[in-house]
Amino acid sequence: MSSGDETSGAGPDAGRPEAHASGEAGGDGSTEGDPSEQSDPGPMVFLTEPVRRRAVEVAAVAMSGLPPGRVPARLRRFLKFSPSKRAKLAKGDLAAALDRDEPFRSGLADVLASTDSPLVKAIAAGDAVSPMADPVEVAALTYLIRPDGWRDLIASAVDAIPEAPEPPQAPAGPDEASRKRLAALEKENGKLRGALADQRAAAAALQEELRRARRDLKEAEERAAKTAGDLAAEKGRLRHADAERRSERRRLESEVESLRGRLDRARKADREHERLASARLWLLMETLTGAATGLRRELGLEPVDDRPADYIAEEYCDDPEERAFEGSRGLEQTDPQRLDHLLGMPNPHLIVDGYNVTIAAWGETLTLEQQRNRLVQGLGAVAAQTNAEITVVFDGADAIFGAKPSARGVRVLFSAKGQIADDVVVELARVEPEGRPVIVVSSDQEVADRVRREGAYPVPSPILVRWIQRG
Repeated sequence: MSSGDETSGAGPDAGRPEAHASGEAGGDGSTEGDPSEQSDPGPMVFLTEPVRRRAVEVAAVAMSGLPPGRVPARLRRFLKFSPSKRAKLAKGDLAAALDRDEPFRSGLADVLASTDSPLVKAIAAGDAVSPMADPVEVAALTYLIRPDGWRDLIASAVDAIPEAPEPPQAPAGPDEASRKRLAALEKENGKLRGALADQRAAAAALQEELRRARRDLKEAEERAAKTAGDLAAEKGRLRHADAERRSERRRLESEVESLRGRLDRARKADREHERLASARLWLLMETLTGAATGLRRELGLEPVDDRPADYIAEEYCDDPEERAFEGSRGLEQTDPQRLDHLLGMPNPHLIVDGYNVTIAAWGETLTLEQQRNRLVQGLGAVAAQTNAEITVVFDGADAIFGAKPSARGVRVLFSAKGQIADDVVVELARVEPEGRPVIVVSSDQEVADRVRREGAYPVPSPILVRWIQRG
């Protein structure tokens, strides 16, 4: 049999499952593989049995260099065997995987390319191979590596394989037997031609699918390019908007600085105007003082010891044995009506020394938090029944446990760290305008004396306690 017959798939192995066409047909002649994984099927290339067997042997050796994850699942169980035993046991699965699994074949080609074999390097580079090289080896390696024009290289290598000696001719039979055999061969040839036509139709369908896939890929790439252009335009717009925002921010910052400068100049002018007004007022007062002094000197007025009220006191009043509290009207020292009298004055301000009142009233029965709450709630009742402004001050030097008490119409204050509530109470009385009734509740004699000097009315703590208990 000639080499051309072997290349076309004829011979003793043509009907076996192992005889196959590279990239197209398996053992049953059906089309295998995903069209998206076959870039260009091209014309079918049939391998002769020696080439196929050598390709399986080389693949069995190269499998050892692949990671297990890149080996098809059906072949992983053969990795534990030696290459020769692997080629013998898995030859059918290996041949099918080389034909249908392009990533697996490509991985084997990478393993072969990493070797130092001159023949492999020449085939991979597309260079001319040595004339001394075994055509079977060249065809098998070309089938695995698949450089550009690999089908033609395989065909050339197969043509170079020496022809096997023709079997001895059988003695000629009778003419009738020859005719029957010829008819059978023609019938078989017709079947093979039909199968070949089916394979070519399947290859044409795959080619059409490939063209459609390439067309879809091109359209997708065009859409991606358009999207990239739109994205670049949007980025440009955003950069322009950001630049405008930064410019507006700089303008506003400049305007703020200008307004701050104008405000500083206005404040400076106000201070200068206030200084001028103070100077003019001081000069006016000095003028009035000088005029009054000159008038006193001109009239010869001398200081007097008695005042008009003294004359009335001498004529109509006697010194009592004991002077009662202002506005007491003869009431007891702790009578709540004394507080009612003071709270009845116009727009009074009631200032309470908090712990001075609570500790004296409930210090033995209630906690500090309970004392604060009871006092503030009682002062809330005072605020509801009078028109008085009410402020209660507690010492805040120590940590305050519990919630801050509150009641409608009652201002609750805690002194700052390092300051006592007594000083805050006196300061509150001092800042009130002269003429406004200010009532300070505290049994601390020092506090009472200090607020009295500020024009306030000191009231003992028991009066407020009885007022709250009465309410």
